[in-house]
Amino acid sequence: MNIRITKLLISISLLPLACFSQNPIVQTYYTADPAPMVHNGTVYVYTSHDEDETVKNFFTMYDWRCYSTTDMVNWTDHGAIASLKNFGWMDKTNGAWAPQCIGRNGKFYLYVPIHGEGIAVLVSDSPTGPFSDPIGKRLIDSDHVWQDIDPTVAIDDNGQAWLYWGNPKLWYVKLNEDMVSYDRSVGENGIVSIDMTAEAFGSKEGRDGKPGTTYTEGPWFYKRNNLYYMVYAAEGIPEYIAYSTATSPGGPWTYKGNIMQRAPQLAFTNHAGIIDFKGNSYIFYHDQDLSKGQGFKRSVSVEQFKYNADGSIPLIIPTREGVKQSVGNLNPYQKVEAEAIAWSEGLKTASDSKTGVYVTKIDNGDYIKVRSVDFGKGAKKFEASVASASAGSQIEIRLGSIDGELLGVCEVKNTGGLQNWEMQSCKVKKIKGVHDLCFVFKGGGGQLFNFDWWQFK
Repeated sequence: MNIRITKLLISISLLPLACFSQNPIVQTYYTADPAPMVHNGTVYVYTSHDEDETVKNFFTMYDWRCYSTTDMVNWTDHGAIASLKNFGWMDKTNGAWAPQCIGRNGKFYLYVPIHGEGIAVLVSDSPTGPFSDPIGKRLIDSDHVWQDIDPTVAIDDNGQAWLYWGNPKLWYVKLNEDMVSYDRSVGENGIVSIDMTAEAFGSKEGRDGKPGTTYTEGPWFYKRNNLYYMVYAAEGIPEYIAYSTATSPGGPWTYKGNIMQRAPQLAFTNHAGIIDFKGNSYIFYHDQDLSKGQGFKRSVSVEQFKYNADGSIPLIIPTREGVKQSVGNLNPYQKVEAEAIAWSEGLKTASDSKTGVYVTKIDNGDYIKVRSVDFGKGAKKFEASVASASAGSQIEIRLGSIDGELLGVCEVKNTGGLQNWEMQSCKVKKIKGVHDLCFVFKGGGGQLFNFDWWQFK
């Protein structure tokens, strides 16, 4: 089956999703293990990355990616911000598993598990990298490196940073202020093992037939209103999401039940991350909807929810609709990166040192949707930075949907190559107020052009 036919069949299969979906929030790559971080009015979500081609029918994961938003509906792709190649002290070629990032003292620390090599740390001056290895070895020095996965980190009100992790048990260390070492005066060489009791994490029968707890992996540790939360993947395969709470960051923990039950679109694994942003609460997780049930090709989704009055978390239903209401509008009168996307079809992103991240693999009929674009008193002109090796392609600018009102057509001329960028423009019908937009790409066969940014005048 050739690439064009395959792409057409995928597009047809996704039509119901495209019409009604916000989930998953990324369609250009398979993403998993979401770790949201709020910084300076922006949500950054760090993800692992399931490759399009699976090797040996297992998780195939080489790097970590980052996406950001200020409105919870349009997500900007920052590309692969780190990879296994960052670590010269080991030669792993697969196993870039669930990360989490946190900021402190103007630096950003990315904690990453490398399957079979334990937990490492990277540091950057920016939330989107570049990241580098500050210590040249694994961070967590234990004798159970295969179980040292899924780190989660939080800084308490007194400045103490806590790092939890583990499958099928749960451990923690008290990080030092430098965030790249830990206090070795407690536990076993600094590592404290949590008591895995039914009171702490619920009960279920283990694989060996003996009593066990529901805790499996993927912990997410945070504090809210003087209560500490441990959200985690529970019950083994397939996993649902459960949580426990404590009045102290080191426990003891009290089991509170599950908050996301198994559903058809969910993968056999799950991994949650929870934040408060602009007065709302959100839970991130991953599913297998985009890959049509392929559990090794997962995608990040998000739901908005409200805590109960006592601080407990309600049962949250995973949906295709996702976040229905934006918490901010997109300004079309400043340059908007083409990779800022609410929904897309048929596209990929790529990057280079000169241009940064841009949209590529654009074929006839592919499109980008952006939500909540505030045109104010009106726009009359559209500009786009594009690179093309041929003439005859177009960007149709449509209102609301791929077959919505046509506002204008921007002709994409031959710029002399797919890395030769030029600004091209067109007039548009004057549009006022807040609207969703679709950029629908039209042209002949094969890749049409690359797309870097757009702007209205």
